[in-house]
Amino acid sequence: METAERLVRTWVALGGDKEIEVTAAGIATGEIKLLHVVKALGDYLTSEEEELRAKGVEFLASVVGQCPPDKFSRQAVKVLIQFFTSKLEDTETIIPALKGILNLTPLPSFISDDAIEISRNLFARVKMQALVQVQRYVVFSIIDWLIARHRDALISISDEFITGYAALADGEKDPRNLLLAFSIDRVIIIEFDITNNIETLFNITFCYFPITFRPPPDDPYGITADDLKKALRSCLSATPAFGASGVTLFLEKLAAGSPSTKLDVLETMDVCLPVYGSSLARITARDIWKILRLEIFQPTNSSTEIAALKTMRVLIKTIYADEGEGKDSDEDIAGLAKEACEECIQILREPEKSQAKFAIKVLCAFMSTTPSVSRYTISQCVPHLVKLFYNPDELPNRGPVLSLLTSLIAAARDSTVKVLSTADSQAPKDVPLLPFKDEVLGAYTVGLKAPSSAHPAIDGLLAMVTTPGLLEDEEIGFVVQNVNDVLASDRQDLSDVSDAALNLLTTISTLAPIHISHTTLPLLFSALPDCAPSRSDIQARTRLWNTLTSLARLCAQADLFETLVVRLSTKLDLLCSPADPADEVVEDSEPAAAYAHAILTTIAKVLSEKVDRGDVDVPKYIDRLVPRLFNLFVYSALVAGRSGKEPVATDTRLVRVAGQIVSLVMQALPAQKQESFVTALMDAYLKGEVAKIAVGYYKIPADAHFAPFGVRIPVDDQGAFLDMLLQWSIHRSETSIGKDAAWHIVAAVINKREQDIGPFLSTKLESFWPSELSDSAIRPETRQLAISAWVWIAKGLLVRNHPQAMSFVDRLFTLFDDKDVSWNAARAIGQVVASDRILTKKNRAVIRILYAQKYANAVLPRIIAGAKSPENPRKQTAHLVALTSLIKSIPTSAYAHEMPTLMPLLLRGLDLSDFEIRANVIDTLLAAAQADLESDAKKSKWGSVVTEHASSLATTMLKNSIVSDMPNMRVRIAALRLLAILPRVVRYDVLHPQKQVVLRELGKALDDPKRVVRKEAVDARASWFTYSG
Repeated sequence: METAERLVRTWVALGGDKEIEVTAAGIATGEIKLLHVVKALGDYLTSEEEELRAKGVEFLASVVGQCPPDKFSRQAVKVLIQFFTSKLEDTETIIPALKGILNLTPLPSFISDDAIEISRNLFARVKMQALVQVQRYVVFSIIDWLIARHRDALISISDEFITGYAALADGEKDPRNLLLAFSIDRVIIIEFDITNNIETLFNITFCYFPITFRPPPDDPYGITADDLKKALRSCLSATPAFGASGVTLFLEKLAAGSPSTKLDVLETMDVCLPVYGSSLARITARDIWKILRLEIFQPTNSSTEIAALKTMRVLIKTIYADEGEGKDSDEDIAGLAKEACEECIQILREPEKSQAKFAIKVLCAFMSTTPSVSRYTISQCVPHLVKLFYNPDELPNRGPVLSLLTSLIAAARDSTVKVLSTADSQAPKDVPLLPFKDEVLGAYTVGLKAPSSAHPAIDGLLAMVTTPGLLEDEEIGFVVQNVNDVLASDRQDLSDVSDAALNLLTTISTLAPIHISHTTLPLLFSALPDCAPSRSDIQARTRLWNTLTSLARLCAQADLFETLVVRLSTKLDLLCSPADPADEVVEDSEPAAAYAHAILTTIAKVLSEKVDRGDVDVPKYIDRLVPRLFNLFVYSALVAGRSGKEPVATDTRLVRVAGQIVSLVMQALPAQKQESFVTALMDAYLKGEVAKIAVGYYKIPADAHFAPFGVRIPVDDQGAFLDMLLQWSIHRSETSIGKDAAWHIVAAVINKREQDIGPFLSTKLESFWPSELSDSAIRPETRQLAISAWVWIAKGLLVRNHPQAMSFVDRLFTLFDDKDVSWNAARAIGQVVASDRILTKKNRAVIRILYAQKYANAVLPRIIAGAKSPENPRKQTAHLVALTSLIKSIPTSAYAHEMPTLMPLLLRGLDLSDFEIRANVIDTLLAAAQADLESDAKKSKWGSVVTEHASSLATTMLKNSIVSDMPNMRVRIAALRLLAILPRVVRYDVLHPQKQVVLRELGKALDDPKRVVRKEAVDARASWFTYSG
């Protein structure tokens, strides 16, 4: 007893949590009795001082909340309930009393009779209007607990409970409380007997509809308007008893509401109508249709139109929900569906009018309702449109008619697919269009022949082909033949639909590839000539490129791609066949090279798509395609010069694409297969055993020795191999593609073979650097090549976060004062971290996360310091070049925090003579401004930086946007884009003095000789013209 008294006195004096915790712990261990606590609080509970009285009740309520539930006997709970409810009328104690009641409701010894007693006391004694939000929330929480745990007892006093609760909840406006109140409302409406209180519950729920709440900016609870709307809808749709009054209210709000209100009403009707039932839906159907018709045929915006169509679907499904699946005749359909369908068909008699497109949307909505309505709609609409199509008087309107028909067919298709996706069977039970497919197919076939109707006809055929269970295999073949005629036609008026035709054939290639293989591909392959068209034959060259484009679109499927590879490989072999010495030498080999390049590019494009999809047939082309490519290119390299003419296949552009094809196939190979191919590749290039990789059309001469590197070294010696590649690329290779290939190999080996390259790296730092890079006596061209090689070594190390990567990068900074290669070394700082197509995950490179950010953190401060240092102008300029190269190569997030520091340096970079550097700087500034625009253009962090330099930026961009001052087109485009965005991220008062000057100078850019520049100038001038405060 003394302990309890001491704890109570201390708490009343200090108000800390410790005393409550100690008291609760004492009760849990039996050292303190609950009765002792009540006695210790006696004087406080009966004190005339309001503050002491409130503290006494609060202490008891807090202790009850922290005590173990098993410490409360039935008698104790009963006494506590009587005590706390007696304090509800006292304005000073009601708050802790409510807290105490809330803490009692979860106790095991709290019974149903207690729930009834507490609810009655709440209804009789609590005045909600006198409580603040948090306190009202406690009241709602108590009721929520009572309903959750003692629902049956409260249901026994349904009328009394509903009346009392409605009085409590009336007038509540706080969003958090409303969410809880709506959940309580729904339970009451569904579980309780509301027969005598329907109007009461209707009033306390529908009074909040529609929700217009907008959350405050710093709402701690994160409650949104959508949260409240969804909770309220769950109440409004909880019982059919709300139906008649609810629909009346919905129609009133729809007729007079704003666009957002209308959207809310329509979405609510979607939820409520099925619950209110088909009987009410039939009675109110015409009134609802009258309102919905207005929203569909005269929409205020697209969102409302879409919502109205959805509500129309819900209404129709509700009306005809009780009908059986077997109804299929006109007489079986009555009511709104029939009336609306007839009304829409009447509108479709004038297909060219704007109302027709809204009418067809209504009919399309019917397709997603019930089977009977879908069949009826099809049976009425399709014959009407087909008849209209064949009507000679409607000949000019054939295109619009087919567009309307296609919309309906597509809607029927979507409905069938949706049904199948939710059904166990993959075979459609009901295809509404099936009885009319012959008439529709005939109309589309006729429509293909006319330019005005070809496009909608193709779209319609696509809808038919993709409708499950509609067309037989022979009918799909018939479609393919007719589309092939369009594709092969030389008529200029049909050329615009070739893309749509290809899309249709591509779809068919995934469903029935045999038809594409037997009819379309032979047609396309026959259009490919054996010899390249001359430069002057523009029409033939265009037809060739279009044919290859078509093949690339069609041949992704496994069987079709195999055919493509075989046919194009054969065509490539013939095209690249070295000329016979006896033949007349053709001086211009460029057309043949362009043709061969297009063939290889076609294969590469399709192969890339297949690799991205993970197609399982790709690996087999390591045996079927790759050896043929090596055969062609190795043979051409070995016989080059023997015929007095360079073979077509020695063109480096072809070699590059062929290498891309080999790389794509390698990406799809399992590790074991990769290893065996690489072994054969090394044997071919280092030992001359070319037969291991090159098998195909050409017989490689026995007297020809394949030794591209001219040296023989053991492939196991990784360091010697890499040394050989470096020396060859710098001193012997005569082509850029050869140098690039060697450096790519070096980077890949370094990246993947860390355990074998330690001595090699040390040698490069100790001997290669002084002998190839730092010695100023070496020719600048050679040193520049060595820097490029150095970049790829560093790149291979950097992406895997190798500890020696920065050692290679640090050496580059030592060249910043070299007059011959300072800018090359500076650019290399960014090139080291720039993304590429070699060191990628697809190519199995070892790449660590955030390597670019770590690199930026390491070098950016050093570059900034060097760019600011005026001691050595050459080094300072080199640091500026390095900065522009770096920020182009790293993510924006890696340098965003440094923008205030970087901005003056970037502006200085605009004075450099190199056009590429200028363009990079402007692109960086543009990216910063666009980031501002996406956040809050004139208030964001970067916005203040741009604003600070806005005046000088505008002046500098003007100088770089006029062709007389800036000959480089890329710089002009970038400058105009930045000028266009400045008014959107900088306050008007900052740039207002320059507005007239900018508009005048931009007028000069409107006369730029390049069309793309003129377009940007128009956009920039429009942005400044509308710029105002």
